[in-house]
Amino acid sequence: METQTTTTTQVQNDTFPINGTDHLEFYVGNAKQAALYYQHCFGYELIAYKGPETGSRDVVSYVLKQDKIRLVLTSTLMEDHEIARHVAKHGDGVKVLALWVDNAVDAYEKAMAKGAESAFEPYTIEDEFGTVKLAAIKTYGETIHTLVERSSYSGAFMPGYMAKKSEKPVTPIGLKFVDHCVGNVELGDMNKWVKFYQEVLGFKLLITFDDKDISTKYTALMSKVVSNGNGYIKFPINEPANGIKKSQIEEYLDFYKSAGVQHIAVATDNIIETVSALRNNGVEFLYVPETYYVDLMERIGDIDEDLEDLKKLNILVDRDDEGYLLQIFTKPVQDRPTVFYEIIQRKGAVSFGKGNFKALFEAIEREQALRGTL
Repeated sequence: METQTTTTTQVQNDTFPINGTDHLEFYVGNAKQAALYYQHCFGYELIAYKGPETGSRDVVSYVLKQDKIRLVLTSTLMEDHEIARHVAKHGDGVKVLALWVDNAVDAYEKAMAKGAESAFEPYTIEDEFGTVKLAAIKTYGETIHTLVERSSYSGAFMPGYMAKKSEKPVTPIGLKFVDHCVGNVELGDMNKWVKFYQEVLGFKLLITFDDKDISTKYTALMSKVVSNGNGYIKFPINEPANGIKKSQIEEYLDFYKSAGVQHIAVATDNIIETVSALRNNGVEFLYVPETYYVDLMERIGDIDEDLEDLKKLNILVDRDDEGYLLQIFTKPVQDRPTVFYEIIQRKGAVSFGKGNFKALFEAIEREQALRGTL
């Protein structure tokens, strides 16, 4: 089993220990084609599969892995299935933010005692490789947190799946782990969900951004970031703020039809190599004008990377008291302007790129204008 290991002591406030992100599950219209996209463009390796060949008559899933990141891409074979309804309403999107826990039953019961709403009760699945225990609680929109206990399992993913390899050799691009996952919620709901994570899961409020921090001439939003004790799970939660035109959060809500996961930030140790590979593989990124780089070194100070490399790849840089970070954002990875990815490399920084917010959101507004939704 290769998952992110715990190296720091869990703080007392956490309702239960969380060791990291177990997996992210997308409900998609065509899991087979989506799996090929992530293999070719993002360098994920196919490791497991379930479908009619494994006894799953109505659901097909492909499990992809790169370092400590696991993606599960799931479709249904039935027109009246809940997955079909989810995709029809939301388009391709994140259904499950799965958390790796030591004891799924204990975690579920503690969360329920603190006010969580059940998505499904604990149950155990098993095969010749051992057992996995699962339970789940609801969060914003139709998103759920599945609690996964897998210490007694040695198979490719979990019971019900068979090991499966990519048909063509895959070249990893340096993605390491999930840095954070961002949720968009309706106006007025941000504090409700921050309170949920604080009171139900014992998370701490890490940082707050208001509409003065995150705004342009036309649009604005507000955001709060919550984190568990060891810092492996970080959830920024965004809501719209008043602006002259429609914000990116409002556009997301219009197309996704509810609150949901807006973007997933994945970490790399070499953003130059990772972004070069992504661009070569056909992944599209938001564009920031070259004027962004005119006074970059004065704003940021000394960095290890060459400025010309950053300009060529359109990578952004920001600094906080602990160091600096490099980041870049893809365009949406499906036709609806909903879910996208952030590629991030941290050189000591623990923040989220506040100094880049204006440039980033202006880039998103340019895309909105092209779509006629600004």
